[in-house]
This record gives sequence, C-alpha cells and structure tokens, in this order.
Amino acid sequence: MKRAIRKAFPDHWSFLLGEIALYSFFVLLLTGVFLTLFFKPSAAEVIYQGPYEPLRGVRMTEAYASTLHISFEVRGGLLVRQIHHWAANIFLAAMLIHMLRVFFTGAFRKPREISWLLGVTLLVLSLAEGFAGYSLPDDLLSGTGMRIAHGMTQSVPVVGTYLVMFLFGGEFPGQEVLTRLYILHVLLIPGIMLALVPLHGIVLPWRLMHTHFPGRGRGERNQIGMPFFPVFVAKTTAFFMFVAGAATLLATFFQINPVWLFGPYDPAAISSGSQPDWYLGWLEGALRIMPAWEISALGYTVTLSLIVPGLIIPGLLFTGLALYPFIEKWATNDHRYHNVLDRPRNAATRTGIGAAGVTFFGVLWLAGGNDVVAETFHIPLFWTTWFFRGAILIGPIVAFAVAHRICLGLQRRDREALAHGVESGIVRRLPTGELTEVHKPASEDAAPVLSAKKELPVIEAGTDGNGIDAPVSRHVVGRLRVALNRAYTGDDVAAGNGHGNGHGNGHGNGNGHADGNGHDGRELVSGPSREQGGPGDGGAR
Repeated sequence: MKRAIRKAFPDHWSFLLGEIALYSFFVLLLTGVFLTLFFKPSAAEVIYQGPYEPLRGVRMTEAYASTLHISFEVRGGLLVRQIHHWAANIFLAAMLIHMLRVFFTGAFRKPREISWLLGVTLLVLSLAEGFAGYSLPDDLLSGTGMRIAHGMTQSVPVVGTYLVMFLFGGEFPGQEVLTRLYILHVLLIPGIMLALVPLHGIVLPWRLMHTHFPGRGRGERNQIGMPFFPVFVAKTTAFFMFVAGAATLLATFFQINPVWLFGPYDPAAISSGSQPDWYLGWLEGALRIMPAWEISALGYTVTLSLIVPGLIIPGLLFTGLALYPFIEKWATNDHRYHNVLDRPRNAATRTGIGAAGVTFFGVLWLAGGNDVVAETFHIPLFWTTWFFRGAILIGPIVAFAVAHRICLGLQRRDREALAHGVESGIVRRLPTGELTEVHKPASEDAAPVLSAKKELPVIEAGTDGNGIDAPVSRHVVGRLRVALNRAYTGDDVAAGNGHGNGHGNGHGNGNGHADGNGHDGRELVSGPSREQGGPGDGGAR
C-alpha cells in the first residue's frame, strides 16, 4: 500500500488531456442519469400543448415533446441538457487531442500497445455514443442525420436492407429506431465504456511505469514526478471540479443545440447550413465531396458515393490507427521498451504521417460546411466542392513533406547546439580584427533533451559477396519492409552527444577545435579563425 501511495505521476501539462476526457465522462454520466428521468424515447405522435408558444398545436413525436418538456418545464432541465451536450464535446475534443499527443510522442510503443488499442476502441464507441445521443431528440437537424445514416446503412451490398429493417424496425423513419438508439445510448455503449475506461486509464497505467519526456535524470528505468498521495490526489480532485465548472459555465453562457428552433423532424423539410456536431463533421464532408459514382453488376448496385465516405474511409481510419503501433514496430525493427517519449522532431516520418492525417481529416471537416463557406465568401457552391476534392488529394502530401522537412531542420539545429553550443548574444573581436560570435555549452537541463534522440535499427538488405540476396529481400513483403525501414531511418539526422566543454586549454570543444582564447568552460567560440585542438575527443563531429 505504501508503494502504491508513493507511485510517481508525471507533472507535465500534456498528461492532463487524458484527465480532462476522464472527468468530462463522469460529468456525462451524472447529467445523463438526470435526463433519463424525464426523456421518453418514443416515436408515437402527440400534439404539443406545452409552454413554448411557436410550437403549440404542432404534431411531433413524444421524444421531441419530452425534450421540450425538459428544456422549458423541468427545473434546471435546460442547464443540465446543455451541460450534458458541452461535456460530450469536451470529452471527444480532449480524447482526440490526447490521442494526438500519444501518437506524436510515440507513447503507444512497447509495452503500451494494448493501451493504444483500448484508446482506439473508446474513440469508436464515443463517436457512436455521440451520434446516438445527438439523434434522440428527433428534431429536424438530428432527423436529417438519421436519414443520412439510413441511406448509408441501406447502401451496404447484399445485407443493407436487412440491416435497415433490424435497426429501424421498418421503412424510414420507423417506429423502433429511437427506442433502440436509447438502449444503445444509456445502457449498452456506456456499460462497455465503463469497463474499458478504468482499464485504459487506471489499471494499465498503474501496472506500467508512466512515460515521461526526456530531461535531466530521466531514463527508461526511473520515473520522476509527484507522489500519488497527497499531491496527485489533491491536484486531480481540483481538476475534476475545474472540468465540471468549465462545462457548467459553457452551458450557462453559450447556447448549444436549441432544438426548439429547429422544429420536429419532417422528411419533407430541409434547412440550409445544417451540420452535425463537430466530431462527425468529417463524415459529412466526405459525403459532400464524394462524386456520385455507382457500379452495377450481377443484379446489384454498389453506391460508391455512400460506401466510400460512410464505410471505407472510417474503416481505413480506425483500422490504420489500431494497427499503426505494430506497423511501425515491424518497419523499424524496434522491439525495445520505451518509457521516455520522443520529441516529435526526432521521429520525422511519424510526425509527417500524423500531419498528413490531421490535414486529410481537417479538409474533410471543412468540406462538411462547404455551403456555409460558399455563402460567407459569396462564391459558387460547386467551386468549394471542387476545391475540397483537390485539397483532399494534395493537402496531405504537402503536409507530410513540410512537417518532415521541418523536423529534419530542427534535428540539425539540436545537433549544432550540442556540437557548438548555444548563442550567447556576445560578439567578440579577435586580435586580427575579425568578429566572432561566442557560444556557450547547452545547460545541464537542455543537453539531455537535445541528445534524447535514439537511433532506429536499420534492416540490412542487398546482396553478399557472392551476389546472393539477403533473406529479407527475397520476397515482396520483405522488400516492402526494407522500403518502410528506409523511410523511417534513411534521411534522419544522426544522433550525437556533442561532448563540447568550451575549454581553451588545447582540448576539443565539442567540434574538434579549440577556441584559442583561453576562456573558461562556460563559453564556446565559433568562428572562421580557430586553432587546432589538442588530444581531446572532439565530441560529435
């Protein structure tokens, strides 16, 4: 017990992203229990006679009527509804940013592959949970989303019509879909998440050592941080109150999802500028820019304009996310344990892939509002559609190249800082009249960060002296692995330790040269006029 109480937790701000997701999940559970007491998941039609005058006498489903009842008649109902909705947005935003932090820093590597898989599973469940909750009020906006989901489900080859009958209980809109979504939203998906969240966020981190960023005294076998009790307990309790307070303040001052303005769902009605919640905007964008392509064969029609954005793109996304740790391990042949995180610059290829992925789905997200863009900037709608079609192909390539080159440039700057020191802001005039800049060695705190890059194993290929191919090059999969290995290791800047000491006593200063001026160990002088150093090791050349 004493050891558990003294377990060290990292103190870096980025580790709070996962806690934001965890605590907003708790807020969702608390507010969701309150809302279930008053919501009626029924598609039966009623005539509204409530206090909201513009809709009085309008025919609507009991689900929509009960949502209006919560908003206008239940004490505190509107506030709780908005807290619930804002907490859902905070939860998904924090989860997404947390996963990006894990990806770019390599926190998914051995021994945390299972934790990454759990995180991807939770992301999929959270998106499904958000869509189900977003659809329950049965207003015009959410009903339009349900109509799109119905069409995408029906487009699945062979089994699409059976899936529609199973989910909707008949032709659209059906009488059973709200009840089934309600069961998914309040029982099935939250139950699965309640089992996975503690495993992902508590059990596995408790069993494994926490990751930490490189720094002085930090290694693969130690952990520097604050003890669980009392420091972490106090901080995390306050942070829970902060997240709950932030969601409450947002709900108090910023209106969200005013369903009474949209009206009840009517299949014959349509509204301009309609977008789903932000976390589903990329699916909306994929649907909007996909050309109207169809394939007919053997008596079946495959509607690519629905299958590609609705099934193939999400399938590739989540499959790629789940498999990426294993793909990188296979390509780099890196089977080491990693408790020290990568700086994104030190993993140029991974950072480029991440930048390309963010750009791809960012373009899709923007395309989900192409009508709003067209109206705001007074340009034809089809121009925006074709622009996003081009951007979705070119943008990720450009993002990968730019991010990759920036990372390599930052690696070179770090290596220069190790080898020659950092700028001191001092310019010295030599006896010859020449001006030279004085450099100082990197500080004790900065040097371990600058030298934290680890070399990745290189998979040897080619032929031996007898012209026989290496075993890994004798089949297609092996050649693919070698090509991926070269992509990860081929043009990275080699790691160096830069053992410069700045002494003017004839020994090397970290680049094989002495400063020639007899300065103390706090300064390094770099310039065109230097004397050759003595027997020093010269550090990283």
